[in-house]
Amino acid sequence: MTAPAEVVLRPLRESDAERMALLHVAVWEEAYGGLMAPEILAARRASLDERVAGWRNAAASSLAATTVAEHDGDLVGFVSVGPGRDEDLDLEVELWALYARAAWWGRGLGHRMLTHALAARASYLWVLDGNERATGFYRRQGFVADGTERHEPEGRELRMVRR
Repeated sequence: MTAPAEVVLRPLRESDAERMALLHVAVWEEAYGGLMAPEILAARRASLDERVAGWRNAAASSLAATTVAEHDGDLVGFVSVGPGRDEDLDLEVELWALYARAAWWGRGLGHRMLTHALAARASYLWVLDGNERATGFYRRQGFVADGTERHEPEGRELRMVRR
C-alpha cells in the first residue's frame, strides 16, 4: 500500500485543468453517491468542458489557493483554501474544498493536505449534512458545528469552525 508521504503536494497549474475536472467529478461521485440525487452528479459529469475551463481559470486567477495531490502522475486529491466568504463570521480563512479519491480514504492523505493548506489556522468550512465520514474527519481536526446551515441544490450544508 502506498503511503501518503509518497504523494506529492504541489500548487495547481493551468495544465492540470482537464485532469482536475475529471478528478473533481470522480471525487464527488465517490463522496456523495448515496447522499445526493443522481441527476446532480450526472449533470456535473455532462458539463466537463465547463469544468475544465473553470479549473483553468482557477489556476490562473482564483482567490483560493489550490494544492493538488499527485501520485505516479495521477491526481488523487486536492485542497482549496481562500478568504472567508461568510459575512456573519469573524474568521478570515475558509476551507473551500478538500477531496481525495476513495482509494486514499483513511490513509492520512486528507490530514496531510489539510495540514499543508491550513496548518493550525483558525478557519471554517461547509460540509454536506449526512456526510458522516467527512464530518468525523473534520471533528478530529478540531472543527465543530456552529449551528449555521444553508440549503443548496445539492442538499443541506452545515458550517464547522475551528478557532
